[in-house]
Amino acid sequence: MKILVLGAGVVGVTSAWYLARAGHQVTVLDRQPAAGLETSFANGGQISVSHAEPWANPHAPLRALAWMRREDAPLLFRLRWDAALLDWSLCFLRECTARRTRDNIRHIVALALYSRRQLRELRAETSLVYDHLERGILHIYTDRREFAAAVKAAAVMRDFGCERQTVSVEECLAIEPALAPAAPLLVGGDYTASDESGDAHRFTQQLADRCAARGVVFRYGVAVDKLTAVAGRVEGVLAAGELYQADAYVAALGSYTPLLLRPLGLRLPVYPAKGYSATVPLGEDSVAPTVSMTDDGHKIVFSRLGQRLRIAGTAEFNGYNTELNAVRCAALMRRADELFPNLRAAGEVKFWCGLRPATPSNVPLIGRSAIANLYLNTGHGTLGWTMACGSGAALADIVSGCPPEPNFRFL
Repeated sequence: MKILVLGAGVVGVTSAWYLARAGHQVTVLDRQPAAGLETSFANGGQISVSHAEPWANPHAPLRALAWMRREDAPLLFRLRWDAALLDWSLCFLRECTARRTRDNIRHIVALALYSRRQLRELRAETSLVYDHLERGILHIYTDRREFAAAVKAAAVMRDFGCERQTVSVEECLAIEPALAPAAPLLVGGDYTASDESGDAHRFTQQLADRCAARGVVFRYGVAVDKLTAVAGRVEGVLAAGELYQADAYVAALGSYTPLLLRPLGLRLPVYPAKGYSATVPLGEDSVAPTVSMTDDGHKIVFSRLGQRLRIAGTAEFNGYNTELNAVRCAALMRRADELFPNLRAAGEVKFWCGLRPATPSNVPLIGRSAIANLYLNTGHGTLGWTMACGSGAALADIVSGCPPEPNFRFL
């Protein structure tokens, strides 16, 4: 079939790759001048099956309320009138029960495990180089109550196939010696040796090049204005004054997907969760981690990308605002200084923020929509990089009329 993919982030480009490999004729539209320049640009860099516990869990409501007035809070809901956020928040609260949390973990782990396997096969096939490391992910805790809750969450993940093991402070230091100065702060951790890290932006751009070599056509600098539909089918896409037509359409525009599809009567439970990152250049005397880490209490991750350290995280629900907040940027660096006091940046630290497309459950929306020839691949929240290859492969199966492999909740 002739297929039009809307969006050239990591999810859109992986969709294009697997669709082209399945034999389809693929065109990709994106408003940016190249691939991977929005949410995929400077994210946390983790391929983290171990990050499967959704934001919506039994502990979340009270934590969110406690953080409400903190400008540097790990999870911050801006108090303002926003009907979309109100609807999303009510759905979020419904997902906070223990039963729903466990069910959502099951689906997230299933897709993430499948995706990590697809990524490894793709890397072997294409020899992509993107500062990837296969040294696992270490979750650290500095609060005993949070650590106790994490031990229970890790047990649930192990039930579903994620090898996330609880470790002592001494084991944390053996896994990542750069944590030694912060040893008095730590109470324990979890380690998933099979997780990975890498630069999603470099991966996306290189894979886009491989796609183009396979015949995928990329149209950059083309903003999608609207979809036209008649009798339950999309007839075309108006973009930059031009009409693009195909047999099938894939909406992979991240947080902007619901805005595009709302005029067609589709109301997607996706809302932008603004995340921040700092990229620190490293020198010879920099003492920085080489194992990717997650500081669960502060919702911050650390990933070594060659001679850079990516510090990223937090979630701010503030609509489609993409302005950098100095307080939240400073919070990233303050926590980095607490954990790695000898980090010693070798140059200017670069700050960034992006909008992650979050569903209330953290389970993405993948598959055929209510419109016959329109498919969705969005709603991955903080796990877009983790789930990208699996999402693209599963979507290609669905579009091609084949049952997708992972035991996952598809549309």
